[in-house]
Amino acid sequence: MNQTLFQYDPDASDRPATALRVEVEQSDAEQPVHTHRKGQLVMALHGGVTCEVPRALWMVPPHHAVWIPGGMPHSNRATGNARIYFLFIEPQAAPMPDQCCTVEISPLVREMIKYLSEQGPGYSKDGSTARLVSVLLEQLCAAPLAQLHLPISPHPKIRRIADALAADPSDRSTLAAWGDRLAMSDRTLARLVRRETGLTFGRWRQQLHLIVALRQLAAGASVQRVAGNLGYDSVTAFITMFKKALGQPPAQYFSALR
Repeated sequence: MNQTLFQYDPDASDRPATALRVEVEQSDAEQPVHTHRKGQLVMALHGGVTCEVPRALWMVPPHHAVWIPGGMPHSNRATGNARIYFLFIEPQAAPMPDQCCTVEISPLVREMIKYLSEQGPGYSKDGSTARLVSVLLEQLCAAPLAQLHLPISPHPKIRRIADALAADPSDRSTLAAWGDRLAMSDRTLARLVRRETGLTFGRWRQQLHLIVALRQLAAGASVQRVAGNLGYDSVTAFITMFKKALGQPPAQYFSALR
């Protein structure tokens, strides 16, 4: 994402938790696949971030965070002008989930993470920062969880569809059309998608659209533009999909996050 992030080694500190603030320039940026001992919380205060882990793609909308357990390979991709905070937690420091998840971030937790990012990774074990970290971890473990991810698969045909739809999310090809591209029947493809992702093809593509929409809206795109980018016939159809998935239309959803 930037030179500061690539030079930062979260495992170099033995403190229960450390934090890092990252400012992304105008264009999108990506941190390649990597692992570390500490678990990682990815929080976006501006812009959008997607985290890819084995078999899933997770979206980090503003004022939420994605939790990635320690030792799990992952990559991060951020929209331009994003402001991101990474919180690194020692495996035994807090009873965090052993699987990836989306965490709702309260204003209190957000401010504590911001404060911690301003402290050095070698803060005193007996000082005020250490006491703040104890409260931060306690609050974080009690935070509500959400599900904003796309199941993906290493199967080459599923990955081909995912890559194609990520490159052109407006592609509205039917299951039969995809079957023709992949030299298989639509029924066989439908069974493959269900087996590999746990979702029907339509539901799986809708979830991808939702992640793309959240990413673009978080980057500042208008609802009208996002609806067009996703190939919807009308803005109303897009808003209906968004509201059905997240319980609120886009404007109210992002207003509530702020």
